[in-house]
Amino acid sequence: MSDAPKKVVLAYSGGLDTSIILKWLQTEYGCEVITFTADLGQGEELEPARAKAELLGIAPENIHIEDLREEFVRDFVFPMFRANALYEGLYLLGTSIARPLISKRLVELAHQHGADAVAHGATGKGNDQVRFELSAYALDPSIKVIAPWRLWDLTSRTKLIEFAEQNQIPIAKDKRGEAPFSVDANLLHTSSEGKALENPAEAAPDYVYQRTVNPEDAPDQPEFIEVTFERGDAVAIDGQALSPATILTRLNELGGKHGIGRLDFVENRFVGMKSRGIYETPGGTILLEAHRGIEQITLDSGSGHLKDSLMPRYAELIYNGFWFSPEREMLQALIDKSQEHVSGTVRLKLYKGLATCIGRWSDQSLYSEAHVTFEDDAGAYDQKDAAGFIRLNALRLKLVANRNARAK
Repeated sequence: MSDAPKKVVLAYSGGLDTSIILKWLQTEYGCEVITFTADLGQGEELEPARAKAELLGIAPENIHIEDLREEFVRDFVFPMFRANALYEGLYLLGTSIARPLISKRLVELAHQHGADAVAHGATGKGNDQVRFELSAYALDPSIKVIAPWRLWDLTSRTKLIEFAEQNQIPIAKDKRGEAPFSVDANLLHTSSEGKALENPAEAAPDYVYQRTVNPEDAPDQPEFIEVTFERGDAVAIDGQALSPATILTRLNELGGKHGIGRLDFVENRFVGMKSRGIYETPGGTILLEAHRGIEQITLDSGSGHLKDSLMPRYAELIYNGFWFSPEREMLQALIDKSQEHVSGTVRLKLYKGLATCIGRWSDQSLYSEAHVTFEDDAGAYDQKDAAGFIRLNALRLKLVANRNARAK
């Protein structure tokens, strides 16, 4: 075909599905394939992906395996957490925030190798196809994106297995049957969807959870930690300065131990359908509680309330794949401006599935005990001022009440 790509950069996990995609690209287009495998903290050994790619005929110089954990947390997770972003009030956007980074590297590698296309393994039913492709087009309007799940006729597990067998693609024994559910993981969270989880009326089986103990089985003694922030980003745990990825790794360990961060959620996908997912975000749940705790004493009410009112829109932009959009960047500038004085330390209690802020202090604090005390405030606040304040705020309410009384 005349418009067939000559060279394609594939987001490659080393698993069965993306191995089939790799071979399909070669057979369908006769093109050269470059593989890209990102370590985002999914907790899997990634070197087997190199061996698998070589087995499928990829030259060593065309195989890229990169540790992106620090960049992921520093440049994507932390900016999102400055906004306290939650999609539909609950979801901490663990899958959503990883896709723009993967797309960024796909496009960069395409430029590096002179490739004319990138490819991904997202299906035509989900959000990830939108996130990958909107990000790619925002970074390179001329890039071609190939989504095999929207193109091929391998529409069943049986056909996929047959294709793999015909093309000498190794198939793990546990891949021959139907997978009980689909899993995505990175340093921020795990996401499980489909199959055994598709009926939202049925409780998720306990084996779905991979990072967190059942809160009922968590330690019977609480654990106390301190998280220090500078300009809205966590920089230390219990006084020890740590890198962004190391902080999230440590919080994941603590949260998992105490059963923190489980979510059973039916969400509205951008493509229009509802989907049930099981999420585990142990470290992120602690981080959100800590960040809100330090904001409580360092953000003034006007800034905080404005920021909270914008958060759902910001979260929706990330969920829908618009990380590289002008409006997300505009909101980010506002959010980052709000964080200039969000520095200090938060003390948290971790216990039986809950992370609770129990103390916070900061050199940038706006909290004035002199003003709020129930004891003698030594003239810090004149209570008589409240009378005029209330009269002015009541004026329009009185006028409306009088009008309503006349209308009866």
